Amino acid sequence: MSNELAVATEKLTKNGFLDMDIDPSLDLYEEIEKLKKEKNAIILAHYYQDSDIQDLADYIGDSLGLSQKAASTDADMIVFAGVHFMAETAKMLSPGKKVLLPDLKAGCSLADSCPPHLFRKFKEKYPDHVVVSYINCTAELKTLTDICCTSSNAVHVINSIPKDKGIIFAPDRNLGAYLIKETGRDLVLWNGACMVHEIFSDEKITKLMHRHPKAKFIAHPECEAHILEKADYIGSTSGLLKYTQENEATEFIVATESGIIHQMEKYSPQKTFIPAPPNNTCACNECPYMRLNTMEKLYLCMKHELPEIILSERVIREGVASIDRMLEISKRAGL
Repeated sequence: MSNELAVATEKLTKNGFLDMDIDPSLDLYEEIEKLKKEKNAIILAHYYQDSDIQDLADYIGDSLGLSQKAASTDADMIVFAGVHFMAETAKMLSPGKKVLLPDLKAGCSLADSCPPHLFRKFKEKYPDHVVVSYINCTAELKTLTDICCTSSNAVHVINSIPKDKGIIFAPDRNLGAYLIKETGRDLVLWNGACMVHEIFSDEKITKLMHRHPKAKFIAHPECEAHILEKADYIGSTSGLLKYTQENEATEFIVATESGIIHQMEKYSPQKTFIPAPPNNTCACNECPYMRLNTMEKLYLCMKHELPEIILSERVIREGVASIDRMLEISKRAGL
């Protein structure tokens, strides 16, 4: 091991990311582009990343689009500007490729809300049920799952299951409640939630709607039911983006992580996008885990090829089937 790599590894062990000095004169955008070419790397970024990272990424998308891209890329190295479960999904779909995450502490409150050892006991109460898990869950939970889903394809996944089969849905109770309403199926719900989508202020949103009477209120299905009841449109992150492009309204109040607004403004610069406010003093709702990734961490991650996502053969073998089933259902549905 080189001295430089040894120092990098020591810092990674301590922090979960490479906390190293960078020459301030470096053009990080230019350096990252060089590293992509040198290492045959692809950068996948979620819509909730900082705008600088979105602008640098080879592909930007929601969980479904990112999963599809991870499964089809010819790159030798996948750099995931997102959160831990997303990078794990990429590794499960491309076990022979090196998958990097700029900060290992970029987790997910929703994934954390469903510990696999507790879910295993919960699942034992319903031995004849099909387990559908939202992709926002750990790799270990995917090993206990029959079919994964995203907010883009969840309705199609539920409708693909025979009506005489019981269904457990994990980990998001809000998305689960929305699916019960949309499909008419009686789902057994795990009691988990995303902290970002659970702190939107009903009162503040109502006031915004009064101040902007012509604005369309759009929301992600991870939001609570009383928020969704107000919405003119409910959809996945990519669905929300598409709606703002195609709808003739010129103002939109957006109830999801505010990172998506960067793409909305790029596609529809003549329109106004207002982030729905949370129950705190912030003007918008940001995921603290998503925002752990920075340009500096992204550069160091690619330069030293650390931190790397490592999964056991068992987890990959037992977990990937649920993702493959999801992708097949999405393909049949034309998603």
